[in-house]
Amino acid sequence: MSAPGKRPERLVSVEEFLAGQSDEFGEIHDGVLIECMAQSPGHDLVVRRLAAALEYAVDPDGPCREVHSDTPVRLGDSEVADDSRRLRVRYPDVMLRDCGAGDYDVRTVAGQILLVAEITSEGTVDADIGIKRELYARAGISVYLIVHFDKDWQQITEVEECRLDWSGRRYVTRHTHTDALVLTSPVTLAVTFTDLQSRLPRRR
Repeated sequence: MSAPGKRPERLVSVEEFLAGQSDEFGEIHDGVLIECMAQSPGHDLVVRRLAAALEYAVDPDGPCREVHSDTPVRLGDSEVADDSRRLRVRYPDVMLRDCGAGDYDVRTVAGQILLVAEITSEGTVDADIGIKRELYARAGISVYLIVHFDKDWQQITEVEECRLDWSGRRYVTRHTHTDALVLTSPVTLAVTFTDLQSRLPRRR
């Protein structure tokens, strides 16, 4: 998702969020609306390629699975007394959910997510490897993929595959993929870093 800006804080209460449309707001952390900023074309390309790879990996004859990009997810509220500081909403870059568990509902969809992925950028890397790692683990999302880039933010260097530990509340890095992303669950997937970043050839 996009990086935060520096405008004055705008608080969004749980009640205000539930009374409106989720796309009226954006990412919210501890009740504070995070201003959205455009991402680079390279970031957007990797999001689209990874989403497409996951969709292709879904077995059409298997359980119902859906892939979403930049779609709101309400996570567990902050445990504070101030109601205006409780709400937490994120827009994962890519997620795979169990659509057999029910229709998409921003309030409950976190419990249906089988895999979530964030493609880091210069403005979001701290949140991606820090607070989002904590939030997604607390939501019980089994797999969290973090796509890392080189210092110039041009080439993917690794994909960190995080899975819940024995507690079901924390992630541990199970594997660091360095040339290709290969998964056996929750889908069988193999996609090279080159494929994740390749642009379609121009038509003549």
